Amino acid sequence: MRSAKQLLALPPIVVICGSTRFMTEMNEADVRETEAGRIVVKPACDMKSPQELWSDPVEAEALKVRLDDLHRAKIRLADEVLVVGGYIGDSTRAEIAYARSLGKPVRFTHPEVDPDVD
Repeated sequence: MRSAKQLLALPPIVVICGSTRFMTEMNEADVRETEAGRIVVKPACDMKSPQELWSDPVEAEALKVRLDDLHRAKIRLADEVLVVGGYIGDSTRAEIAYARSLGKPVRFTHPEVDPDVD
């Protein structure tokens, strides 16, 4: 993938991770990262907000599984990860571990929440 990105002369790709409670901060980070010349991918669905697509609990759970798979694909695509927000929940912690297992650099808007810093 790296050679394909180089061949296409793509700018660095950053994926934004974090709790969807920080969607406003994610949007702000998107602007900053874009201004810095990076391609940004981030969560698009805030399942904490009302939406017909996830109003049924059974369908919502199936959708969450698909969205988690999609987000892991975004992590694989990205050159680096930016974790947004001052809280790290289980899903975000798993995304950080996944990114690091792939050798992806991980940055934090709030470095004190890095689960790997003692």
